[in-house]
Amino acid sequence: MSTQLKTAVTNQDHIQGKNNAPIKLVEYGDYQCSYCGEAYSVIKAVQQTLGNDLELVFRNFPLSEVHPDAENAAKAAEAAALQNKFWEMHDMLYENQQQLDEENLISFAKKIGLDVNQFKSDMQSSAVSDKVESDFESGARSGVNGTPSFFVNGEKYDGNWQDEEDFTQYLKSQLQ
Repeated sequence: MSTQLKTAVTNQDHIQGKNNAPIKLVEYGDYQCSYCGEAYSVIKAVQQTLGNDLELVFRNFPLSEVHPDAENAAKAAEAAALQNKFWEMHDMLYENQQQLDEENLISFAKKIGLDVNQFKSDMQSSAVSDKVESDFESGARSGVNGTPSFFVNGEKYDGNWQDEEDFTQYLKSQLQ
């Protein structure tokens, strides 16, 4: 039995790629999860290969009990989003997974050109906390229990995402 994505993608989501592309890939991720770090580079390659056929959506699913910095990292990404730099922070977090303490998050904010005082303030805001929690709850409702979790055109993908070729082939098969 396949699991459906319970929360539809909206303009509140972080989306990369062509709007209404034939393949909509939703990822629930945790910035401190090593598997998500591995998935990050696979997804980058898949985006290159599929181009305009792929729309990527990222949702936060911090597993705080096993990854103590995951929630703050998710908040950093959401705070960056308020300054239209979500994807820059997303990439920075995955490329520096071993350094997600508060000091480094502020350093990343500077590197990507954020207003750091605004960033610090937004990190503490209820709007940012609510967005992270809302993403997490939407994942839980859709049966996400680990990261990364992928949904392809609304269906949970339980295949091998670690093999870039297999994953790309599966995604291409959705074009038929």
